[in-house]
Amino acid sequence: MISLDRHLERFVVLHRVGWLDWVFVGLSRIGTLGLVWIAIAVLVAILLRRPSVFVVTVGAVACADLIAFALKTVLDVDRPPVRYASPGPLVHVPADHSFPSGHAATSFAAALVIARAVPRRAWLFYLLAAAIAFSRVYVGVHYPIDVLGGALLGLLVATALLRLAGGLRRSPPGPR
Repeated sequence: MISLDRHLERFVVLHRVGWLDWVFVGLSRIGTLGLVWIAIAVLVAILLRRPSVFVVTVGAVACADLIAFALKTVLDVDRPPVRYASPGPLVHVPADHSFPSGHAATSFAAALVIARAVPRRAWLFYLLAAAIAFSRVYVGVHYPIDVLGGALLGLLVATALLRLAGGLRRSPPGPR
């Protein structure tokens, strides 16, 4: 599995299409700290008049990012540029370890929350999340398994928060 992961990363990086570099660099940048997702959540919350969409999205992004960071400190997986000198990454290489991808974790966490609020457009949010996650492999700072692990982490975090938020809304009033 690890060998296949390394080969896939090398295949993607060695077969970059120069005129597409700016697209994936841009996707990687907008995915930083989940900021694009916060902006989308603000818009959705305003349009739907449901501030809870914003609150739960911020919570999902923050939790996914914190858990991904904690896992990176425990799991010692070097990033591709540490292992392979060329071709070089297209973006700044973060100082932390590689697994799981924080970009993928925050993107999929937010995508799930926002998709639940706007189910008819859910595919757009998942497509953006997948594009941001893939961009991290394309720009040369993650392995495919990093983004898959991050995506799974993000989906788990968002599912837990959505259940908690739903449970809080449906719980009967306590005794007075």
